Amino acid sequence: MTTGRRKQRDGVVVSDKMTKTVVVEVERLVRHGRYRKYLKQRARYKAHDEKEQCRVGDRVRIIETRPLSHDKRWTVQAILGRQEGADEPLVGGELPTAGAGEG
Repeated sequence: MTTGRRKQRDGVVVSDKMTKTVVVEVERLVRHGRYRKYLKQRARYKAHDEKEQCRVGDRVRIIETRPLSHDKRWTVQAILGRQEGADEPLVGGELPTAGAGEG
C-alpha cells in the first residue's frame, strides 16, 4: 500500500455558520476542448475548522484528509489572507432604509 501526497486547494470562505465547519469555494480555469476559451469552474468544499478562526471572505488553504462526516473530507491548513472590515459592524449599527430622508 502506497500513500500519495495530500491534495491542496486555495479558496475563499463563503460560509462559516456551521460549528467547526466552513464552506470554501475554489475557482479554477479550464480550457474548452473545442473553442479553446478559458472558463471559470467553481467547486465548493466543506472543510474542518477546529479553532473556528475562519470568517467569510478569508482566503484559506485546505488539505485533503480522512472522512470526518458525510460530506466533509478537507481541513483548513492555513489562513492566507483576511478580508478587512468583514466582521466590523456599520457605524450606527443599522442599515440605511430605502425611503429614509425623502420629503
